Parts: sequence; structure tokens; C-alpha cells
Amino acid sequence: MVLESELEYAGFWRRFGASLIDTVLLCMVTLPLLSIVYGSDYWLDPRLVKGPFDFLVSWILPAVVVLVFWTTKGATPGKMAIAAQVVDARTGARPSIGQLIGRYFGYILSALPFCLGFVWVGWDSKKQGWHDKLSGTVVVRRKAGTTEPVRFDSPN
Repeated sequence: MVLESELEYAGFWRRFGASLIDTVLLCMVTLPLLSIVYGSDYWLDPRLVKGPFDFLVSWILPAVVVLVFWTTKGATPGKMAIAAQVVDARTGARPSIGQLIGRYFGYILSALPFCLGFVWVGWDSKKQGWHDKLSGTVVVRRKAGTTEPVRFDSPN
């Protein structure tokens, strides 16, 4: 087990890089599937959802994949690449499935006002985005810099 003194909050640029990795990996799976099923006209269709398969591949699959990674590994591939973990902000333990589902849906709220909820990570003392604050989570990694040290309440 890693001690709190060995951890730091993962900052904006590291998390941004992790998100880019996750996005590229997800696109490598979803975009070819959508092109195979819908053809090149898929990219010209202005509708948000082009059919049931599109809904499954574009909306359901990413949610399931992210939740599976969070529950089994504590991180998506991008976060694993930066050696970061999503943990409960109070105890440092694995978040509950309810927290993780809330965190995923919190991404929508973080994205709505020009991604301000994600950018918030850049100036928050615990490097929490709005989705983290709403779900009671933080993203931590082994110390590599000079950010604020991690502190958790003792579990009762």
C-alpha cells in the first residue's frame, strides 16, 4: 500500500494527457465500427444519434468501458499511463460504484460550460474537477513534483 506522504494530486496537464490517450484509444475502436455499419455517410449526417448501433457504440460503450476500468483497475488506460488512480477523496479507498457512476455523469456537467469543470482542475488545491467534487473523488499519483500533499480522514 502506498502511504499518503508518497502521493500527490494529479494536476491538469497530466490529466489532460491521460484524457487524450483515452480518447484516442476509444476512437480507435468506435470510429471504425461506426464507419463499417453506417458507411461514409455517417460523417455527413447532422443528427446527434444516427441509429441504435450508433447510440450503443457512441454513448453506452464508452460509459461501460470507463466504469469497468475504474472499478477493476482504479483508472482508465490514460490514467494508468501517468500512474494515477481515482480514489475516494475522504479516505483514499476505492470509490463506490455509486461514486463512479456519479463521476461519469459529472463529466457532462464539467463539459457543458465550455469545459470549465475540467479546467477547474488547474486551480483547485486538490486538483478536483467538478465531476470529482460531485462524486467525492480525487485523482492521485506517486509524488513527482511539488503539488500539495494528499491528506485523508481516518476511516471510522
